[in-house]
Amino acid sequence: MAEVINMPRLSDTMEEGTLAKWFKKVGDSVNEGDILAEIETDKATMEFESFHEGELLYIGIKEGETAPVDSIIAIIGKKGENISSLINVSESKSKKEPEPVKEPEPVKEPEPVKEPEPLKVTETLNTPNLQKEETKSANDLKGSGSKVLISPLANKLAIERGVDLSQVKGTGDNGRIVKRDIENYKPATFVNTNNMIIATEESSYDLPNSTMRKSIAKRLSESKFTAPHYYLTVEFEMDNMISFREQYINTQNIKISYNDIIAKAVALSLVKNPKVNSRWHDNKIEISEHVHLGVAVAVEDGLVVPVIQFASSKDMSQINTQVKDFAERAKNKKLTPAEIQGSTFTISNLGMFGIESFTSIINQPNSAILSIGSIIEKPIVRDGEVVVGNTMKLTLACDHRAVDGATGSLFLKTLKEYIENPVSILI
Repeated sequence: MAEVINMPRLSDTMEEGTLAKWFKKVGDSVNEGDILAEIETDKATMEFESFHEGELLYIGIKEGETAPVDSIIAIIGKKGENISSLINVSESKSKKEPEPVKEPEPVKEPEPVKEPEPLKVTETLNTPNLQKEETKSANDLKGSGSKVLISPLANKLAIERGVDLSQVKGTGDNGRIVKRDIENYKPATFVNTNNMIIATEESSYDLPNSTMRKSIAKRLSESKFTAPHYYLTVEFEMDNMISFREQYINTQNIKISYNDIIAKAVALSLVKNPKVNSRWHDNKIEISEHVHLGVAVAVEDGLVVPVIQFASSKDMSQINTQVKDFAERAKNKKLTPAEIQGSTFTISNLGMFGIESFTSIINQPNSAILSIGSIIEKPIVRDGEVVVGNTMKLTLACDHRAVDGATGSLFLKTLKEYIENPVSILI
């Protein structure tokens, strides 16, 4: 018996998927475990394998098309099997009733064209208090000394649109500006080429929203407008961490980043402050004793958050290896559903872009997210003296339903101890 293959739900937030590529075509034989297609979800592009054997009898969605979860994408069965009933039943579930076709309104007879008024030349006064525009038989443009020939209708349209007549080329008799010239006129924009300002036509293009971009817009809007965000910003001294990182690399012969050290420090701080490592529910607050740390990674279409599971139990070199792997596969949309789900807390780092400080929107269902800025060399006061030091600003965004101000502050106090004395991370 033929089997209907529906669009799978490949992530917890997936509502629709885009068929990126078919590996089989109608008429091909399919074995259990064969890769049928690549499907782009809101977070990644994943291979979709078949759980059935037979012949691919029908493809319901073409490459590049998007379809809701559970809609038909293929049918596998025996060669020559009649599948028309399956197609009709599956497609009827997703189709909406067509809107009634409206009868076209009867075409009205055009009104008789009036004879144009005698040709006049209009003077345009370039002033914001302009209320009326005089028409004269011959007139100079204000301050230009040049005469403009324009029809009354074009003149009226130019006033309504605020068109500078000196920039419009007339296509009527004797260079007269007529209605179509005003309608077709496009204001100039300017670009700098070799320090010369030149005018070009306005231009723009549309960038269709990808499945990922639409999901980001929906989830972040829901987070921002359902979770009461508040923010706690701190500034930590980083001189000890800079020295610690150099010594660690030299002695262990393992290259780690500041982000790896901070990720480990955050994980340890969450173990000591578990209320920040929580999720809000209507009837309870779920506090996780394990730390699954989400690490925001920028990709072409937006942002994905792969998860370092049990981050507090991993050392910094393990975190470094995993984050690098995540970042590389995220760019190619090769992360698996299990790798982008289940975070209990999230960090987002824009320090490598020179951003000193910023705030993030909470990655729900987490109750908090930490934004990490760049390391800045600046004058600081130490032991009563002004010296040159390095500092970094971090901002904790909290969901006030689950994390109170004092709770968030205690977490940052613990984090400060690890950041400013990073040797304690190894103890």
